[in-house]
Amino acid sequence: MERRSFLKSAGVGLAAGTTAMPAIAQNAPTIKWRLASSFPKSLDTIYGGAEHMAKRVAEATGGKFQIQVFAGGEIVPGPAVFDAVKDLTVEMAHTVSYYFYGKDPTYAIDTTIPFGMNNRQLDAWYRYGNGAKLMGEVFAKSNIITIPCGNTGAQMGGWYRKEIKTAADFKGLKIRIGGFAGAVLTKLGAVPQQIPGGDIYPALEKGTIDAAEWIGPYDDQKLGFNKVAKFYYYPGWWEGGPQVSLYINSKKYAELPKEYQAILQIACADAHVDMMAKYDAKNPTALKQLVGSGTQLRQFPKEVMDACYAAAMQLYKETSAANPVFKKVYDDYKKFMDDQNLWFRIAEGSSANYMFTKK
Repeated sequence: MERRSFLKSAGVGLAAGTTAMPAIAQNAPTIKWRLASSFPKSLDTIYGGAEHMAKRVAEATGGKFQIQVFAGGEIVPGPAVFDAVKDLTVEMAHTVSYYFYGKDPTYAIDTTIPFGMNNRQLDAWYRYGNGAKLMGEVFAKSNIITIPCGNTGAQMGGWYRKEIKTAADFKGLKIRIGGFAGAVLTKLGAVPQQIPGGDIYPALEKGTIDAAEWIGPYDDQKLGFNKVAKFYYYPGWWEGGPQVSLYINSKKYAELPKEYQAILQIACADAHVDMMAKYDAKNPTALKQLVGSGTQLRQFPKEVMDACYAAAMQLYKETSAANPVFKKVYDDYKKFMDDQNLWFRIAEGSSANYMFTKK
């Protein structure tokens, strides 16, 4: 009920801003910012989240605060948006923080980590746990402020040219995957590849890679992966509810009028909910279409899941030992997740498991 109440009040605030803010904004500055997205423009879901936010901001300020959204590669490549915001090449970015695992693995927790929280649990940690505070401290070192601005929900496990029957099948497999998930699969002998979303299809088509993970049925179908790989696996154990974040240069954010800061926060909250709803609405139809066109749907065997889980837990132990900042954030995250899983297993999980058996 609290989440529903928040979303309702956020919607009311935004609507009120749309009608009342132009009068207030007459004395406010006209501001034009650029936003670098990490995603291809063809995806109205994940790329569209930034457009949705920018539209809401413009509406609520009577057009005085304009944010122009650029697709990955138009200003900087998708994986380069972190430095673009830090160095003020652009004022903002829309991205997933596990892209910057190489800078510090702690950043990945802002998005998701293998066998981590789902979208609702992550929201709860950010809003009512220590998530916003802890991750805010991490990003502040790079002069970046982050605001949750989207979530895809649980993702699929990717497209494969061959079946994955045992953990041994990952050995030597060239797979487009990065961050913690890539490090986990490396322990099983896979060869992770960092490839932007728009370049995955040709890499699969040419055989440069053997497999690729992206998001889920709707986006994957749009990018045509079913045409170049036969087997579609689930679940994406490395992405139980990945959060998409808005990055803002902290100096530029501090220069904004307080009203603009508030409007930006509300617009992000609206885009955050809208993205999740859009994925939930579009994925079922896309999945049925993919299966109908010949895609072979496969569930990762339990033996594979167990091997990946063990490798992930070992990796967290190693990372915690080497990185005190990661340990501080991860320990808090893990404790919150354990409590969440206990609760979800009681009411949410039992109800869902029963309903999944019904037509």
